[in-house]
Amino acid sequence: MSNQSEPLWEVFIRSKQGLDHKHVGSLHAADAKMAIENARDVYTRRMEGVSIWVVESKYIHATNPDETESLFDPANDKVYRHPTFYDLPDELKYM
Repeated sequence: MSNQSEPLWEVFIRSKQGLDHKHVGSLHAADAKMAIENARDVYTRRMEGVSIWVVESKYIHATNPDETESLFDPANDKVYRHPTFYDLPDELKYM
């Protein structure tokens, strides 16, 4: 059984059908090699993965939910980022 004093690793698996890795869970392991081996055993038992990424949790940085409004809302006042801001010539098709 894994020791809780070992680092926490986040596990991402790329399935056979997908091009992107999806977060599937977390586990404790002493190092990256052990984390990959444990992730394989725990998260790909049914042969659903073709690639595994592990990232030590302490290296993941995320936005603060309390700052969501100030972080994402400023884009609303930049109308030039929206395609409706620009007038396209009639000759331009399929845009």
